[in-house]
Amino acid sequence: MAIKERKEREKQDMRNLIIESATQLFLKHGYDKTSIRNIAEDIEYSPATIYLYFKDKDEIFYVIHENAFDLLVKLFREHDTISNPYERLGAIGRTYINFAFENPDYYDLMFIMRAPLSQIKHEERWNAGECAFGYVLDTLTQCLDQNLIRPADKYITAVSVWSFVHGLVSLYIRERMCILEMPDDVVRDIVNASFENFLQSLKT
Repeated sequence: MAIKERKEREKQDMRNLIIESATQLFLKHGYDKTSIRNIAEDIEYSPATIYLYFKDKDEIFYVIHENAFDLLVKLFREHDTISNPYERLGAIGRTYINFAFENPDYYDLMFIMRAPLSQIKHEERWNAGECAFGYVLDTLTQCLDQNLIRPADKYITAVSVWSFVHGLVSLYIRERMCILEMPDDVVRDIVNASFENFLQSLKT
C-alpha cells in the first residue's frame, strides 16, 4: 500500500474512532455533558488530536446526526418498488416506527435530544435530513396527485404525518405509555394500530 493511501486510511480510522466514541458518550451522558476532553480521554488521545479532525463538538454531533439520517433514508428507499404511493406512505410510517423501536437511543439523538445544530446553518444543504423529509413529501405529493388522500396542502399534510408518528414513538421511547399499564408488545401494537388509524383518516 502506498504511503499516501495508508495515511488516508489511518486518518479515516481516527475519524471513525472519534465518531464512535462521541456517539456512545452523547447517548450515555447527553450532548451538554459531553466535552471534547471526554471524547479524547475515552479514546486515549489528547484533545488537540480531536481538533485535527473536527473544529468543535457541534461538528462531531452533526456527522453523527447525518449518519443516523442516512441509515433511515436507506430504509425508506427500500420501498421504492411500491408503486402505489398510499401503500408506500404506509410502509414509510411503519419503517419509521420500527426504526424508533429498534434504535431508541439513535432516535432520541436524532429527534429528541436538545443539542445545538449550528453546523447545519453553515452547510449549503442538510442533505440527510432533506432526503428523509423529501422522500415523505414526494410520496404524499403523488398521493394527492392521484386523489388517494383528501385534498390538502402537501407541506401541512407532510408535517402532520411526521408529527403524528413522531409523537407516538416519542411517547413510547420516553416511557410515557407506561400509563397504559400493558405489556410492551401490546403497547407496540397500539402504536402501530394508531398509525394505521391515522393513515385511514387521510383517505378520500
